[in-house]
Amino acid sequence: MESTAVLRRFNRTYTQRIGALDETFLGLGLPLASARLLFEIGYVGPVTAQVLRARLGLDSGYLSRLLRGLEERALVAVAPDPGDRRRRVVSLTRAGGRMLARLDQRSEELALGLLEPLSERQRGRLAEALATADLLVRAATIAFEVVDPASPDARTAMGHYFDELDRRFDGGFDPGPLTDEDLATMRPPGGTFVLARSDGEVAACGGVQPLGAGIGEIKRMWVHDGWRGAGLGARMLRRLEDDATALGHTVVRLDTNGTLTDAIALYERNGYRSIERYNDNPYAERWFEKDVRSR
Repeated sequence: MESTAVLRRFNRTYTQRIGALDETFLGLGLPLASARLLFEIGYVGPVTAQVLRARLGLDSGYLSRLLRGLEERALVAVAPDPGDRRRRVVSLTRAGGRMLARLDQRSEELALGLLEPLSERQRGRLAEALATADLLVRAATIAFEVVDPASPDARTAMGHYFDELDRRFDGGFDPGPLTDEDLATMRPPGGTFVLARSDGEVAACGGVQPLGAGIGEIKRMWVHDGWRGAGLGARMLRRLEDDATALGHTVVRLDTNGTLTDAIALYERNGYRSIERYNDNPYAERWFEKDVRSR
C-alpha cells in the first residue's frame, strides 16, 4: 500500500537525520535507547520500573539491562519503593540531571539545524504535519484494557468524564455518589468497563451495562481532549459494541445530552437511530439504539 511506503520512507529519513543510526546518540556516549530512557525518567520524575515499562513498551528484561547500564554510569539510582518494597523506584542522580540537560541542549540544537534552511511557511507546515503524525501514530498504537470499574484508573477516568459534562452542560452536572451498586452493573456477566491507554496514560474509557434480555447500554464513554480528532471515540465505540456482542447483547442503546453535538454525530455516523426515551436520566435529551447482530 502507498501509505505504508510513505511511512517506511519517513522512518528511514527521520532516523538518519536525527542521529538514531550513530554509535552514540547526539555524540554524548549513550545509545539512543539509553538516552530515551534517561529522558523519560527525568520527564516523569522518580518513577517505578513498572511505569517505565508501560510508558515505553519495554519488556522487563531489556529494561533491566538498560537501567543497569545507566546505573553503572552513575546516571540513575534504583532503590526499593518505600510504599511497596517489591517495586523499584528509579530517579536521576546529579550526574544524570547534567546528562539530561546536555541531551536537551543537543536535541534543541539539532531541531534548530533542521528547521534553519526552511522558510517560516515551511516550518509551519512541518510543525503541523508532525503534530498530526504524532497524534495518529500514538492513536494507532492505543491499547484497550478491560478493568474493574472500581479500580483507581477507572474511577479517575470517570471523574474526568463527569468534569467535562459539568463544564459543557448549561446548568452543570451532578453525577451523585458513585456507589458499588452502580459500578457492579459494568462487571461480567452482563457488563464490562474498558480503558484505552497510550504510553501508560488513560486516553479514553467506556462501559457496558445490561438493560434487559439481549439489550446492553453504553455508559461513561469519554475521550481525553488531547485525543480529539484522532478517531479514538469511534474506536472506543466499536470496541464497546464488540464487547456487548460477546456478552450476549444483540441491541445496544445509549443516551446523551443535546449539547454534545459531536457525540450525536458520532453515533449517527456509526449506524445508531433515534428512539423514544427509555430511561429516567434527567440529563438525557436524545436516545439511540443499534442492532449489533449484523456487525
